[in-house]
Amino acid sequence: MTANVLILYYSQKGQTAELARHAARGVEIAGAEAILRTVPKVSTGVESEKSAVPDTGSPYATLEDLKTCDGLLLGSPTRFGNMAAPLKYFIDGTSALWLEGSLVNKPAGVFTSTSSIHGGQETTLLTMVLPLMHHGMLWTGIPYTNTATRETRTGGGPYGASHLATDWNASLSQHERDLAKTLGERVATLALTLASKT
Repeated sequence: MTANVLILYYSQKGQTAELARHAARGVEIAGAEAILRTVPKVSTGVESEKSAVPDTGSPYATLEDLKTCDGLLLGSPTRFGNMAAPLKYFIDGTSALWLEGSLVNKPAGVFTSTSSIHGGQETTLLTMVLPLMHHGMLWTGIPYTNTATRETRTGGGPYGASHLATDWNASLSQHERDLAKTLGERVATLALTLASKT
């Protein structure tokens, strides 16, 4: 049995994209397919950009990507303790999938990046989970049995993977990389298990 995990993220400065790539490694370690997708910026007129393909990086996500995934990893930088507007704009457009129940019983995990130690990592992770719960998804965190969860002095915790982007931690720390990979592996393992039962 095979399964695919959609890693859907928005990244402005590259740190959230880097978390996404480490999560993808975890997905692949578990034996599932990692599908990296991003979303376009939102203009001041609150209209999504119309271009179908970004200039660099991952392709833009479609509702079909979300509908056909077996698991989801959702990532965003923190904006006032919440996900960034471009990702929220995309998630707000998923009502048709909600009406169909397309995401019910699929595992999901979340990840974020902040530029300060008290920049709202946990509130961002928690608020990112809320629409996923409305979709009937199964929230997957990172247990404290993972030693990196207990030892990290930068980002990461039981709610999901994260990165503290500061002058002294500009690149992802080893703990942050390990926790992103662990989150990807956990979501993929659950996706594979659930897919084998259908």
